[in-house]
Amino acid sequence: MKSVSFRLFCLLAVVACASTAPSPAPTPAPAVSAPAPTGEAPATMLSEAPRNWQLLDESIDHVPGISAERAMRELLAGKQPRRTVVVAIIDGGIDTAHADLKANLWVNTKEVPGNGKDDDGNGYADDVRGWDFIGGRDGKDVQYDTFEVTREYVRCTGGPAGPKPTLAPAEQVRCALIVADFEKQRTETSQNLQQYRAIHDALSRAIPILKQAVGTDSLTPQRVRAIPPSRPDVAQARQLFLQLAENDATPAAIEDGLKELESRVNYALNPAYDPRPIVGDNYADPTDRHYGNPDVMGPDAKHGTHVAGIIGAVRGNGIGIDGIASAVRLMMIRAVPDGDERDKDIANAIRYAVDNGANVINMSFGKGYSPYKAAVDDAARYADSHGVLMVHAAGNDGEDLGKKASFPTPAYLSGGRAQNWIEVGASSWKGGENLVAPFSNYGRDQVDLFAPGVDILSSIPGNTYERDSGTSMAAPVVTGVAALLMDYYPTLSAADVKRILIASATRYTQQRVTQPGPGGTKVAFGSLSATGGIVNAYNAVKMAEQVAR
Repeated sequence: MKSVSFRLFCLLAVVACASTAPSPAPTPAPAVSAPAPTGEAPATMLSEAPRNWQLLDESIDHVPGISAERAMRELLAGKQPRRTVVVAIIDGGIDTAHADLKANLWVNTKEVPGNGKDDDGNGYADDVRGWDFIGGRDGKDVQYDTFEVTREYVRCTGGPAGPKPTLAPAEQVRCALIVADFEKQRTETSQNLQQYRAIHDALSRAIPILKQAVGTDSLTPQRVRAIPPSRPDVAQARQLFLQLAENDATPAAIEDGLKELESRVNYALNPAYDPRPIVGDNYADPTDRHYGNPDVMGPDAKHGTHVAGIIGAVRGNGIGIDGIASAVRLMMIRAVPDGDERDKDIANAIRYAVDNGANVINMSFGKGYSPYKAAVDDAARYADSHGVLMVHAAGNDGEDLGKKASFPTPAYLSGGRAQNWIEVGASSWKGGENLVAPFSNYGRDQVDLFAPGVDILSSIPGNTYERDSGTSMAAPVVTGVAALLMDYYPTLSAADVKRILIASATRYTQQRVTQPGPGGTKVAFGSLSATGGIVNAYNAVKMAEQVAR
């Protein structure tokens, strides 16, 4: 999943990050008029992101959101959704009891809950809310898994306990690159963990000093900035806190980052760790499809619950947040652990979604290797053939996807590509040269468009809410807009919706922005995706009205 990998890099290099912080053709636009390009997104004057900034309108609210609230207010007021759209969320789990989500959860009405039988004959017993492909028949679940590079390292070397395999010459070359990549990641992660612990310890010492200085347990950048540096220890604590705050490194973010790095060392980059026996499937057989259990929450549902809220938190209920789609049912398919998802599980999750009526599939995950990509390609073809839209997060490594892929990808190994697929990068509320999220992957021919993915407030387990950042947040914004169009314009096909979303995106092609990744190079926003645009719900609804006539 690795949803905050580049953010971790930024937090480790606080000051440096603050200062630096055959290709497929783009999908053709439909034969309707697209919005005029705006040219550039001015930097906002805000000191922090508005609560629902991703739904706001640039011309009215002065923040580069997707104009969803404006669309509801000006174009869809008085209208009722004409169907309920099923959105499958392939992720790490969902809190099925969350007050802002439970009314919009998908229910398999053909299944009798808890009877241990496969009542509807789809091969999955008691799949009332969806399915868990990383769980065992005994009810146990995989929480942590290795990175794919670790699994490839074990395949190439035999691992700590296994015999060294005999490799063909071509495979020896590939394995040498894999071994080098694995060793580099393991070394860097161990070093980063040491640095992170030092930051964590320093902040832990600074916070009591600052709390005493302000006379309250609630620390904000404004309050800390107002503290007079009367003593050396106060001055040092103040400087550290403010440097971290400038890079969104809150104490909670530091704590989460420390846990993530520890998880990477103990599990993700540990070649001796293998949780797959928990699942109990024939892992070597990618055609093996009927395994897992019905526990769609799993041991850590934070990421999936956050994604779900962005798409379909109940609107207008006076609780928490409003999702984007008006009439939606959220089908959870658990296939993404803390670590890298496995190709076999993703392929089966896509097929499950299609077979059980999903109209859109949200895929907020990615990794650097895909040894069974052919199986995922076949599943994507299956979704394409059934008219299901697939929305995928571009990834958070600040990389050019034209040089380094983040799997799964819409390009098939055998040639061609998935047609009903949208690849999404992350944009920021800050606008101007900071319009692009510093962690977002990009690519003129690989990324279709961008969507808000920085400081997005959404649901997390326990009826609570939290801000998070990543292309994992940007993808469900696009998924939500796609579902909104399908809600009100049921004659639109997945291909229609994709064309509309791409054609109606707000263009910032000439806007000079800081290219993601280290270096701080300024580039035209139009060089980072096929459209040079950010998804826009208001424009999309207007265009859908024309296309659906």
